[in-house]
Amino acid sequence: MPQVVGKQYKEILKKYLESHSEEDLYVGQQFSRRFIEKEIAPEDVISIHKTALLELHPELQDEVWDSLDFLIEMMIHYGFTLRERQSLIRKQEIIQMEMNVATKVQNTLLKTESPIVEGLDVGWISEPARQMNGDYVHFINREHESSVAVADVMGKGIPAALCMSMIKFGMDGLVGENSNPGKALSTINRIVEKSVDDSMFISMFYGKYNSENKMFSYASAGHEPAWHFSNETGTFLELDAKGLLLGVKVDSVYEERSVYMQEGDFIVMMTDGVTETRTEEGFIEMKEIQNLLLEVKEKSASQIAEHVYNNLTEAQNHRLSDDFTIVIFKKK
Repeated sequence: MPQVVGKQYKEILKKYLESHSEEDLYVGQQFSRRFIEKEIAPEDVISIHKTALLELHPELQDEVWDSLDFLIEMMIHYGFTLRERQSLIRKQEIIQMEMNVATKVQNTLLKTESPIVEGLDVGWISEPARQMNGDYVHFINREHESSVAVADVMGKGIPAALCMSMIKFGMDGLVGENSNPGKALSTINRIVEKSVDDSMFISMFYGKYNSENKMFSYASAGHEPAWHFSNETGTFLELDAKGLLLGVKVDSVYEERSVYMQEGDFIVMMTDGVTETRTEEGFIEMKEIQNLLLEVKEKSASQIAEHVYNNLTEAQNHRLSDDFTIVIFKKK
């Protein structure tokens, strides 16, 4: 420990013990900066105090010196813990800054526009459970038709965002027959299999509505089945199709199916953040979600999506347990 600092501290302590004045106390407070400048650890400050006190009042009882020794040992551990905490805070601040940048990049790169197609009403909501979204919605708009990809990346954070960005640019290049759901998933699957880490998989539901024949065609890569609500029968039909998760097998084949949409019909596409909503009582059953849809089946697509979102988030005390995504295609 620096001898000069010790002597200076002893004089300041002596004056304060004699006067107990605010002025001398203030001098001591200001002197604490010297400890910081000299990078003197907390336990060494106490040791300096003990040495000074021992020279000024050697007659003090042994309990006083023992208590100071006890305090020194405590402060040694305190110093280690404090430094570890400060280091962790600095690392967390750096990570948070990187996450903020990544979130802005994700929002910019993955921005998509709702389609405007004759006879089709579209509504959708995609909300992350945390800062970055592991779900992904992307629309591809062309004359007389609109395609939508609803994906869930099995991973979070920056790697998931980069993966989704790559998928987006792959989808933007789909033209002609390659834009049909089955072939589209095959193309995207090859991109994922070659470019994405083996530990990261993506489920995706890909649908396309054609305003000329009023058909909704679809394919799935291990994703949650969509639902088709028939306004004529008032019932839901599960839209499922065979297909492996993206990135599992390079030559995967994706089954393509289609369904005719009549006036008042709507398609519901979701991620497991909707279908696996968990409350204090357990998981929400599919029938409960369907009942929410039925309550507002006459409303617009956006209002239907908002109704489901508001009710399911309320059931979770407004704290999402997983990323939440729902897309509604409604036939006007």
